[in-house]
Amino acid sequence: MTVRDILQIGHPVLRQMATEVPVDEIKSDETQALIGDLVDTMRAANGAGIAANQIGVPLRVTVMEVTDNPRYPYKPRLPLTIVINPTITFLTPGQVDDPDGPKIVVVNEGCLSVPLRGDVERQVNIGVRYYDGDGVLHDEVKRGLTAGTWQHECDHLDGVLFVDRVKDPATLSTWDEFNRNGRDAFIERITAFVERVGS
Repeated sequence: MTVRDILQIGHPVLRQMATEVPVDEIKSDETQALIGDLVDTMRAANGAGIAANQIGVPLRVTVMEVTDNPRYPYKPRLPLTIVINPTITFLTPGQVDDPDGPKIVVVNEGCLSVPLRGDVERQVNIGVRYYDGDGVLHDEVKRGLTAGTWQHECDHLDGVLFVDRVKDPATLSTWDEFNRNGRDAFIERITAFVERVGS
């Protein structure tokens, strides 16, 4: 497998709607090689996820993983997850275990394709439907920051970057300025959210 170059904001492929992978091609050598390259590239960059169009391949494939990530120490652990042709449904309070829990969380997000961070509102409870790397169909519920990671990565597949969802441009900062001026307060706030929601 190969660590690939990550496209940066302004590259036209990042704004393309990615194409679905035919289910009978999921186990093909080409698709499996793409998955391997995505995993290697994500890990080399300390990302929590990466979508195929971020490495110049406009297919609906993304991978996610959170272990001991120095970029995102507040994120709950997420085992390596291969996601092909995903769809997301926002869940109503009656569809989740904690109907009185928060519906929206404001997350200060970063991205491997954007040299900035900024505040984005994300749904706390989502349903996801996707194929894994073996071509097995999954229907699952994701919550909390894990749900936010899913929304961020699936946005990529629709040609949407997190900066498109930043409502207040004053929250935008470089990584260095975030680390100097916003990191501690954000981690304190978001850690309390993770403790409440559990993911």
